[in-house]
Amino acid sequence: MPQPKQRRAPAGATKRKAAAATVDYRALAQFRYELRRFLAFSEEGARKAGMTPRQHQALLGIKGFVDPGPPTVGDIARFLLIRHHSAVELMNRMAKLGLVSRLADPDDARRVQLKLTAKGEQKLQAVSKKNIEELRRVASPALRRLLKSSPSSEED
Repeated sequence: MPQPKQRRAPAGATKRKAAAATVDYRALAQFRYELRRFLAFSEEGARKAGMTPRQHQALLGIKGFVDPGPPTVGDIARFLLIRHHSAVELMNRMAKLGLVSRLADPDDARRVQLKLTAKGEQKLQAVSKKNIEELRRVASPALRRLLKSSPSSEED
């Protein structure tokens, strides 16, 4: 009986197989697990502070915004990976809770700029301190080096 012809692997396929064999799936799986655990910890911290996880993320996005000038609703929509109209509704709810204030952009009245209120700052700081403490507690050596650049809660 004739043997079927052997197909040649496409160019580069052997290198891709070799690269795939060098992936440390155990380390990657462990990292993903730890990431999910931290996210669950952070979400629970937001709930304990009287916010939804999305509201906490929005506060963090507003406070951490790095472009010149205050962030706009569109900036926060991009940060949260949500649609603009969803960000508008989120900001409406957060403004009612007293977490954010909205200001008309002095250069373009169609744009709305966002700022944390004192209440929003306080809630963000409380959750963020606990998150940093948790990250320090469970951090890998590489992450520990990164976290050293953030002030510890003892310094505040």
